[in-house]
Amino acid sequence: MSAQALSADQALTAFSLSPAGNLDAYIRAVQQFPLLSAEREEELALRFRVSNDLDAARELVLTHLRLVVSVSRQFKGYGLPQADLIQEGNIGLMKAVKRFDPTRGVRLVSFALLWVKAEIHEYILRNWQLVKIATTKAQRKLFFNLRSIKQTLGVQEGVSVDQARQIARELNVAPGDVLEMDQRLSGGDIAIEASVDSAEDKFAPIAYLAAPNADPAQVVEAEQSAALQSQSLLRALHQLDERSREVVIARWLKDDEDGGSATLHELAARFGISAERVRQIEAAALKKLRLALS
Repeated sequence: MSAQALSADQALTAFSLSPAGNLDAYIRAVQQFPLLSAEREEELALRFRVSNDLDAARELVLTHLRLVVSVSRQFKGYGLPQADLIQEGNIGLMKAVKRFDPTRGVRLVSFALLWVKAEIHEYILRNWQLVKIATTKAQRKLFFNLRSIKQTLGVQEGVSVDQARQIARELNVAPGDVLEMDQRLSGGDIAIEASVDSAEDKFAPIAYLAAPNADPAQVVEAEQSAALQSQSLLRALHQLDERSREVVIARWLKDDEDGGSATLHELAARFGISAERVRQIEAAALKKLRLALS
């Protein structure tokens, strides 16, 4: 590798070790690596594939970093830092180098392009909070192509119904998916909390999105209280005679198949007594339960 390429290698090392590395310096550095001839590329790829030569793999990666930078520029419209896009794309490049077979007659740049794009796609889908419906292959295609298709059609604002049908036919999705995705892509981010100097705290999303029972301590306390009450009720029920216990359970603690509790007449028929007698048993049993639970 030339002295110029080695200096670029040093710049890349410095950039990777610095959390606040300069992106412009990185881009200038990757441009200094010379492009490989087909013969040199095949030689390096065979050395890595046959002998696991890591120096050969390293040279293949370094000389194709400019490809990742170029691809990352295609996704700058998604609101994510280009440095992060490049980092993810570099992961795809390394995966491509690991799987590259020079005997198939395909150049590494063509093979790696697919891996770099795939890794960047996955990163965007994982991190861009607006993407909630891009779960199928067709919807992913819609997400990553809608902007360019709108530009081709000369659409400046929202997609019309007719345009949605046209795009849907081209991408094999439902027109409703096109309209929904366009609405999501056109929406802006809203801060969940008001700014420090804002007097509009009660209008910030955090004021009305939080669940009233979201406090973990309150949830645990409620669960423990319910468990204790259930245990106390079971102990109290076991203090009743069998018939009284069945009456209370049927009337208050168990729904029948129609979704309601048993009636006095149903229980009267079951036990062979009058409905009035069932009511008296129920009243006496509930009184005993209240005393036991107090």
